[in-house]
Amino acid sequence: MFTGIIQTVGTLVEQTPTGGDARLTIEAPGLDLANTAIGDSIAVNGVCLTVTDLDGDRFSVDCSAETLRLTTVGQLAPGSRVNLEPALTLATPLGGHLVSGHVDGLAIIDARRSEARATEFWLRVPPELARYVAKKGSVAIDGVSLTVNEVSGTRCRLTIIPHTLEVTIMGEYRPGRQVNLEVDLMARYLERLLQAGDGVGGGGQSPYQDLS
Repeated sequence: MFTGIIQTVGTLVEQTPTGGDARLTIEAPGLDLANTAIGDSIAVNGVCLTVTDLDGDRFSVDCSAETLRLTTVGQLAPGSRVNLEPALTLATPLGGHLVSGHVDGLAIIDARRSEARATEFWLRVPPELARYVAKKGSVAIDGVSLTVNEVSGTRCRLTIIPHTLEVTIMGEYRPGRQVNLEVDLMARYLERLLQAGDGVGGGGQSPYQDLS
């Protein structure tokens, strides 16, 4: 689990194909890797990945074919900057919201404009995910915990303060760019609970009835 509070921005230095998968090596001088071990999780642009190698201020992760296909990780090239956040611990302040690191889909930056010192982005969300996005609810964009300020159909508006633009890759966003989207964890579980209450696939009857 993660908080959606980016700790630093790293740089992809190498992407090595490995028979349909890929290994990424990321340089992260701003990330304290002293207490990081092989097998730990780090979110790279919001994608939870497992550390497979450590070398100074660099770490490597393996990406499955599914991860490369369903997230923007497959679009990265050497020199790409990425948001980084290690997995939270019991001592980590929860400054954002609970983020799983499991990307739900790809959204598209639809528009960008300045609003006083802030920057507003309109995001176009996949139709099948739009029902999970609510005004004043939370989403994670490339791993950044954000509050939704407005919703209009499959579009939503995000207001980004200057600090966030400076310490994440969001300052690079331009219309047409794809970003990793993770909807609020609670919204997904709530929908599943409501489905269970309606009796998924069985008209409300418990699957454990009449088994004696």
